[in-house]
Amino acid sequence: MRVLVVLLLSSAMLFAQGPSWPQFRGTQAAGVADQKPLPTSWDIPGGKGLKWRTAIPGLSHASAIVSGDRIFVTTADAIGKKASLKIGAYGAGDSADDMVEHSFQVWCLRRDDGSVDWVRTAVRCVPKFARHTKATHADPTPVTDGKHVIAVFGAQGMFCYSVTGDLLWQVDLGELDVGPHDSMDLHWGYASSPIISDGLVIIQADVKTKPYLAAWHVDTGKPAWRVARDDTTSWATPTVVQRGDEKLIYVNGCKHMGAYKLVDGSEVWRMAGGGGLPVPAPIVANDLVLFTSNHRPLKSNHPLKPIFAVKPSAMGELPMPKRNATGEHVAWMQTRVGNYIQTPIVYRDLLYLCNVSGVVSVVDLKTGEVHGRHRLGGGRATFSASPVAGNGHLYFTSEEGDVHVVVAGKEFEQTGISPIGEICMATPAIADGVLLFRTRSHVVAVQQ
Repeated sequence: MRVLVVLLLSSAMLFAQGPSWPQFRGTQAAGVADQKPLPTSWDIPGGKGLKWRTAIPGLSHASAIVSGDRIFVTTADAIGKKASLKIGAYGAGDSADDMVEHSFQVWCLRRDDGSVDWVRTAVRCVPKFARHTKATHADPTPVTDGKHVIAVFGAQGMFCYSVTGDLLWQVDLGELDVGPHDSMDLHWGYASSPIISDGLVIIQADVKTKPYLAAWHVDTGKPAWRVARDDTTSWATPTVVQRGDEKLIYVNGCKHMGAYKLVDGSEVWRMAGGGGLPVPAPIVANDLVLFTSNHRPLKSNHPLKPIFAVKPSAMGELPMPKRNATGEHVAWMQTRVGNYIQTPIVYRDLLYLCNVSGVVSVVDLKTGEVHGRHRLGGGRATFSASPVAGNGHLYFTSEEGDVHVVVAGKEFEQTGISPIGEICMATPAIADGVLLFRTRSHVVAVQQ
């Protein structure tokens, strides 16, 4: 019996120590996996570099997440209707015409071969709010702690499953209506992803009516705390980071970037000055917290396309920094390089920010100096997926499904363009030397 117990414990430890990409862009949204070599060239339509490919019905821009030998993805499948998806650079803010019954699903795949382990339908209903023509009804990336899998389907609710597919609880998140702050008639869909830390599920709901930040106990789904936010709509995902002997939740925003205590939601600091409709998650690197946005500012005195590097010692209400200024709590800031959609990435002491048209700014993390700007795709491609990095390379995925592979460094040496062969707006995941792409209709595993 003692031998059996030891074997079971050893198996559990091996599973817990397996590959992990538990949330949007991996742990703390860093997007980096340096443990094993990654592929740098492939051609999926031509059969080169394909490990496996699994078809998933419906639409979703949610990334795949990984826990041990399992991969989890979500989707929203329109019943009796093929949902449209309009990619590319365009200014129209129209809602998609697919307000029909959808099946909101969670899928579990085996990491080794992509075979389907289980599929669960969380709910079947007509979505409460329309989506943007470029969005889906299943945009939030799920999150796992190795025991629970949390899927958020906007106003349809939050659902918690065990990793083996048992529904443990579900929560009504309220009227999560996101769209332009000056229009109640346009609906673009909810996209902020949940995160888990210290047994709590955190949701940032910067929505049109009664925005909030809230936490639920992951074991039971019961509320832990909830605080109101005074900000415009956004799709930003929060980030939890250890600071001293406590954990802080960092949130992006237009009028309210800032930090809250994880334990009870009490506010630590706040600062205005972001662009409207912020999407990028805050990221933390080398003792700096980075916030960026670039949609048109809410007010004319807000900086244009800013990025702020805030010191972890920040407290209270911070004054909005002046252009390129430093101060007691802001180490540096830059304007005209900020991101609208993509979460930037820090890799080997350099910060990379890629805009929708594929212009990548390379910034010194310590000083904020812009080392250069480089265009991907010759100006013909558009980019929504956030970059990831590993083993000396960065991966920028265009909406058209071409992955631009770049050698990390100031020189920005592009080694090539590797096609996936399908529309791809979801950020890749990395697991055990394999790149995982959630495309329009598949999960695609690429290996060296």
